[in-house]
Amino acid sequence: MSWFESLILGLVQGLTEFLPISSSAHLRLTAAFSGWEDPGAAFTAITQIGTEAAVLIYFRKDIVNIISAWSRSLVNKEMRGDHDAQMGWLVIVGSIPIGVLGVTLKDQIEGPFRDLRLTATMLIVMGIVLGVADRLAARDEAGGKHRAPKQRKTLDQLTIRDGLIYGICQAMALIPGVSRSGATISGGLLMGYKREAAARYSFLLAIPAVLASGGYELKDAMEGGHVTWGPTIFATVIAFVVGYAVIAWFMKFISTKSFMPFVWYRIALGIVIIVLVSMGELSPHAAESSG
Repeated sequence: MSWFESLILGLVQGLTEFLPISSSAHLRLTAAFSGWEDPGAAFTAITQIGTEAAVLIYFRKDIVNIISAWSRSLVNKEMRGDHDAQMGWLVIVGSIPIGVLGVTLKDQIEGPFRDLRLTATMLIVMGIVLGVADRLAARDEAGGKHRAPKQRKTLDQLTIRDGLIYGICQAMALIPGVSRSGATISGGLLMGYKREAAARYSFLLAIPAVLASGGYELKDAMEGGHVTWGPTIFATVIAFVVGYAVIAWFMKFISTKSFMPFVWYRIALGIVIIVLVSMGELSPHAAESSG
């Protein structure tokens, strides 16, 4: 991998990680459209450490409060009713599905799941799901001629059941094209949560999953020596800087705007990929970089 490739891929990772359009799909597609080798699942997982570092800094107050309250609740029964302490358990519960499936499906994640035909299908299908969820949320927020606006749930109302459903939605993002934020936000909206609440929990839930995945791939890469370290670290730093700016923008955007621009983008991109693959202009499979 060249330094120029790492610059572009780092920008793509930072721009797309937190938007509901699938960062793994865009890394795969950027390489395919540019005629580069597939950066691979290891590169994706390691650069995601950069974007998750941006989450840690942006939500640092929430994270410190959650860890502090959760730790104290282990020895202080009175703390177990505290919202932050409960949130700690809910993040743990929500992380179980992706942890189990990530280990179980490792070979598929690094191989068959990276087929562009599957990526395109997931872009379209999950785009439609996000669109339906967005419209339901908009209907509740606006009400109607003979219907008052419906009050949507906040994170204070998050239950273990809902946290587990969020986790299952997040695990679907193991397939490129699904989108971690897109799947979890869609799940939250369909369960009746506010847009900001769905997005906030989505970001918090991603922290242990992404850091664990990145750490695992980092260890594997160090032992196998199949990663070009200089460009990969450079891409990770770029992803961190760009990712932080995107989080700040996105949290403001979702409070007043619809997700429909992302929905139409996903569907259009999925269709373009299917057409190009069908015409033989794009190969559904790409040789993974050997370093």
